[in-house]
Amino acid sequence: MTSESRTERSYYPLFLDISDKLCVVVGGGRVAERKVATLLRFNARTKLISPNLTKNLRKQAGSGKIEFVEREYREGDLEGAVLVFAATDSKEVNLKIKKEADTTNVPINIVNDPASCEFLVPSVVRRGPITIAISTSGSSPLLSKKLKHDIEDSLTKDYIRYARKIGKFRKTLIETVKDGKRRREIMEEFGKTGFGEILKMNQREINDRFLTDIK
Repeated sequence: MTSESRTERSYYPLFLDISDKLCVVVGGGRVAERKVATLLRFNARTKLISPNLTKNLRKQAGSGKIEFVEREYREGDLEGAVLVFAATDSKEVNLKIKKEADTTNVPINIVNDPASCEFLVPSVVRRGPITIAISTSGSSPLLSKKLKHDIEDSLTKDYIRYARKIGKFRKTLIETVKDGKRRREIMEEFGKTGFGEILKMNQREINDRFLTDIK
């Protein structure tokens, strides 16, 4: 192992359910606007703390989509949060936010300071049930964006249809087959079936094909 590989930070990829969970964004500029937009996209309960807001954030606060606290950050603002984003233009304020986050064990993302982040926000491609997250571990956001566009271009509607079909089938399989080993065998058989063949079948045909011997 080289010295470079030993010192390079490595991030554990994780998909986190933040629906109806409190996420705090401190800051009211363009970066905070992007963070809020992503949180709302994944149904988070979002609290924004800042004395000033962009026009779009002001509109969202006025519509009730986000909880808005119109003042500077204060200690205690992270209570109950599962994620926090420090998006102010003050390193001193961001440091104070990080100190509270560390004390309360809340994962924190500090904009433009990947070395101080507990987690990074990946570029995300989301189509129906398919979500693909892309990260370069903070080394090249531009490359992440390029990869995102390339994947978006290749992710056709057929993949979305396939994902929905296999998702529905897997739910039926879990409800029908109690033996874990047998479920794995059926899913392996499903995986060996041609992509196009699955797309041509409706849900009933899929169930009949793979669950015919299940009593």
